[in-house]
Amino acid sequence: MTLSEANHIIPIKVGVILDKADYVGEMGLNCISMALSDFYDKNRHYKTRLVLNVRDSKSNVVGAAAAALDLLKNVEVQAIIGPMFSTQANFLIALGEKAQVPIITFSVTSPSLSPTRSSYFFRANLDDSSQVQAIAGIIQALGWREVVPIYEDNEFGEGIVPYLTDALEQVNARVPYRSVVPSVATDSQIMTELYKLMTMQTRVFIVHMRATLGSRLFTKAEQLGMMSEDYVWIITDGMTNEIDSMDPSAVEAMLGVIGVRPHTPKTEELKNFKIRYKVRLQKNNPMTVNQELNIFGLWAYDSAIALAMAVERAQLTNATFNKADISRNSTDLEAFGVSNEGPKLIQALSGTTFRGLSGKFQLEDRQLRSPPYEIVNVVSPTVRVVGYWRKEYGITRKLNSTDANTKKYSTSKFNLGATVWPGDVTSPSKGWVTPTNGKKLRVGVPVKMGFTEFVRVNWNADNSTTVEGYCIDVFDAVMAALPYGVPYEYIPFATPDHKKAGSNNDLTYQVYLGNYDAVAGDVTILANRSQYVDFTLPYLVSGVSMVVPIKEDMSKNAWVFVKPLTWELWLTSFCSFVFIGLLIWILEHRINEDFWGPPWQQVGMIFWFAFSTMVFSHKERVISNLARFVLIIWFLVVLILTQSYTASLTSMLTVQKLQPKVTDVNVLLDNKDYVGYNKGSFILEYLRHMNFNDSRIVEFNSPEEMDRLLSKGSENGGIAAAFHEIPYIKLFLSKYCSKYIMVDPTYKADGFGFVFPIGSPLVHDVSRAILNVTESKKIVEIQRKWLSGKTNCPDPSTSNSQKSLGLRSFWGLFLIVGIIEILVFIIYVVMFLHEHWHVVAMPDPESTIRKRMAELLRRFDNRDLSSHTFKNSRPVEKDDKCRDDSSYSSPQNHHSSPSNFVLASLPTNGLPSPISWIPRGQTTNSQGDQGNSVENPKASKAIDQEIEVANHNENDQIISVQAGS
Repeated sequence: MTLSEANHIIPIKVGVILDKADYVGEMGLNCISMALSDFYDKNRHYKTRLVLNVRDSKSNVVGAAAAALDLLKNVEVQAIIGPMFSTQANFLIALGEKAQVPIITFSVTSPSLSPTRSSYFFRANLDDSSQVQAIAGIIQALGWREVVPIYEDNEFGEGIVPYLTDALEQVNARVPYRSVVPSVATDSQIMTELYKLMTMQTRVFIVHMRATLGSRLFTKAEQLGMMSEDYVWIITDGMTNEIDSMDPSAVEAMLGVIGVRPHTPKTEELKNFKIRYKVRLQKNNPMTVNQELNIFGLWAYDSAIALAMAVERAQLTNATFNKADISRNSTDLEAFGVSNEGPKLIQALSGTTFRGLSGKFQLEDRQLRSPPYEIVNVVSPTVRVVGYWRKEYGITRKLNSTDANTKKYSTSKFNLGATVWPGDVTSPSKGWVTPTNGKKLRVGVPVKMGFTEFVRVNWNADNSTTVEGYCIDVFDAVMAALPYGVPYEYIPFATPDHKKAGSNNDLTYQVYLGNYDAVAGDVTILANRSQYVDFTLPYLVSGVSMVVPIKEDMSKNAWVFVKPLTWELWLTSFCSFVFIGLLIWILEHRINEDFWGPPWQQVGMIFWFAFSTMVFSHKERVISNLARFVLIIWFLVVLILTQSYTASLTSMLTVQKLQPKVTDVNVLLDNKDYVGYNKGSFILEYLRHMNFNDSRIVEFNSPEEMDRLLSKGSENGGIAAAFHEIPYIKLFLSKYCSKYIMVDPTYKADGFGFVFPIGSPLVHDVSRAILNVTESKKIVEIQRKWLSGKTNCPDPSTSNSQKSLGLRSFWGLFLIVGIIEILVFIIYVVMFLHEHWHVVAMPDPESTIRKRMAELLRRFDNRDLSSHTFKNSRPVEKDDKCRDDSSYSSPQNHHSSPSNFVLASLPTNGLPSPISWIPRGQTTNSQGDQGNSVENPKASKAIDQEIEVANHNENDQIISVQAGS
């Protein structure tokens, strides 16, 4: 810079208020000086230069206030960088507002000091509230439900608590206790607070304090064994930012601690600056140790650059103060004036944006914009980054991970890298233990005279109690499923003589009075009860219905036997039977004597054989292999149909028998019948709302008494119906299902729930645990233990009327049978036509299709002599006697065996005549007429020979038969 340029430089006086005894103060001053030196070396053409006026705050509020008054009154600075601590900032902000001088801080982090309160307050760093979402994300990822904050008792420590509590509530984590440690606490005070924490069940702690106090806290915690695997420690950036400058012994005691801190981009400029800073530090103070550069130094560097840029942009030409109009008795607080350039400077400073050492420097509402946060793990002697948190994407393994690219918010613990936890373990603690000296939850349980499967209280010889039952097992399972431990004890709601002390209404009201902390029992969720207590989600669905005796219906429905099957299935089955009978007749007619006879006898045989297969009572032999194959498939169908019919009919007859005596509440009202309810139950109000008179309402206390009253009936001093909740009814019917039945309507009730005081933080966690238990196998085991498996009685909810079996249930079966039958029929027709193809292909031109069909039918109606059934027929005896026409034509002779018939033919026009059957011993004349019966052994012998020839004729040619003389 030349001398003429130096003459045109405008000096701008700037105040710096730091604690010189604190290493952060010393670091900040060094960084500010280096920032201005670097900035003006690069921008020699700037007309303004910042002139620093440094004051020591002496680590207290008064020192900071005195330094500020001096700078404003005597030096008339245009801006102040500082102070260092939140406790000092409030007063300085008020002074800056009065003097219109910007107050720029790089280390004040308390959220209570919001820049929105003063237009002259600028925060060139992050406040503590910007990290609470990152901490809450870690809590949510690891599934902890209770957290205890440990913070410093000053403005710095208290400022984060409201924001942290709100963030934890958003992830369903509660704060059961707040641990406050004085800023100047002695070792004894720290130990006392740690001992108090050891007596609690929560083991997740969030530490928010400066490194000087925090290092002492962790040293004492290690001495007490609180850095073991049962504990979780999370530190805010108040300690994480300074951990590199802490005593190595303190860092060693912090093994496994999780911390968060703002992410700083690793740039070449930052790397070079760190080297230069170390050189400067060693040059100025060679004896300095553990004075590592941290984020506060980078913010100090960037805040000085921002102020230098804003001063140049504002073009401050008249940087003076307007003197205040003061009187002789005025104080120092009134003795300073107002800056002329203040409004211009704050406007220029608000719009300053650049790339600094800490990242992008951009002020939003006069506060530094929040960058991503690093999640670090203390692994002595340093820290290791295990993940990142970004406002848009939650927790990610890497800063530019896949989750960030796909714009999905995630708080999965799997997005965290390998982490070492206290106790040098790789798995995090569950976050709670049973406290060494904690208060137990007083859980009231009802004393019941009946239905003790739900709750049962047994008194031991020493007057202690044993509580068991379905509700108790569910409560135990739910409390075990909580993410933290809750010690509790059961206290029966009983009189001194071990009797029932009151109804469930009385028991729930005891929670409202504070005599119990909760109630575990068969307590129904009701609107009037919810006015003074809170209920969890129901763990057992309920409702109100009535039980009535079963009416024995002796009058059977005459047509009930047709109900098991629909008419479509009846019709399909009938058609199938007829078709199978017809098919078997077709396959057996030519080869089986059982399927021969007069037409009407053969029709009868078709129906007889088909329907006899339904009970497998047919006596006729089946010779054809095709017929046998068809019957094999058909027998399977018949078996399935008959068994299904039997089962359906049995079910219908059973359901028909279980008919209630009363099906409508109005019938009970009209008949003025007596009805019953369980003593002390809310159902009494239901009955009154249904217009039952109190004189007609009877109380019972147990299932046995309920059975006795129902058995007597209303006319004999008993009751006609009993009203109760469905869980009790199911339990009752499991013992008396043969005598009673549950009938509609069912009146809605929300079910059984656990009772807690209004506003109890346990309600949400217990409700969530109930969902986990009821959706697991555990609830099935509990139900099987207490409510199931006692008898073989069916569940009353399954006694609905049975539906008839329809064709849709068996269409696949009929389809298979139909296809097989059609295929067999086609095969048989093809075989028959192949055997008699010469008839179809007859060369005679005068033979019409009708004649050929008639000939084929005539041949089908004749016996197949080539079949093995006729080949094995007995030979004709030579001494058979002739039979006359009358004996042949009699019905008794219609089923004569083939051996009683002979072949005969008559010559026609010189051609062989067709073979015809005539009775044995009956001859024919030359015209083909039947002759008289004569005994002619020679003729019989000749005819027998011709029969043998006919049986061996494979081509079915016409054979001429010559009668022997």
